[in-house]
Amino acid sequence: MKFIKYIWLLFPCVVFGQLEPVVQDSTEVEYILIEGDSIPKRAIDLNEVLLLQRLKFDSKEDRIKYLILKRKTIKVYPYAKLAAERLVSLNERLATLDSKRDKRRYAKIIQKYIEEEFSAELKKLTRTEGQILVKLIHRQTGSTAFDLIKELRSGWRAFWFNTTASLFDISLKREFDPINVKEDFLIEDILERAFQDGRLKRQEPALEFDYYDLTDKWVNNTTDNPTETKKQ
Repeated sequence: MKFIKYIWLLFPCVVFGQLEPVVQDSTEVEYILIEGDSIPKRAIDLNEVLLLQRLKFDSKEDRIKYLILKRKTIKVYPYAKLAAERLVSLNERLATLDSKRDKRRYAKIIQKYIEEEFSAELKKLTRTEGQILVKLIHRQTGSTAFDLIKELRSGWRAFWFNTTASLFDISLKREFDPINVKEDFLIEDILERAFQDGRLKRQEPALEFDYYDLTDKWVNNTTDNPTETKKQ
């Protein structure tokens, strides 16, 4: 899985808030301060939660396939999440460097660190786990693994990595497409359930799609044309 290692190129999450909750006076009424104005707050803010429908399987074999897909998706998602975080961090750092030579030198340092840190674990991935990881990297970064390697290293290197990957029936150009590929919808469903269960930590995807539209298409069969995926 050497071709996978080169996409681990690096953002801590920054949360921006305009509203500041405070407690004032002895009645302990909670207020929201907006540019100096105080507004009494009587409601409790809750995170949005999707209502997930129960999946239907045509056969026992289909259910077993889903459970296998679930195990593999939960296994590789943290790597895709980390790749997105490292990518943003890398781009922020490269933006502070002026010369191409310094940028290449920094990228090589990060590459060496990543290889030493994750090589052993990435080598343990199976072919199908590797392909799921490629899809999830596209979901989290908005770019295919091929494009990331091409941008951060070179087009020639990306070509040879993709050629090598193809020998293992893996395409680094594969996109995450839950609108048109049922397996990708199942992966999205698995992730959403794992987020709500607290099994995985949510990271917003770089791709935009509506989970309910996907459910209508793949579970309820009530629509054929859900909103098209858009890059943020």
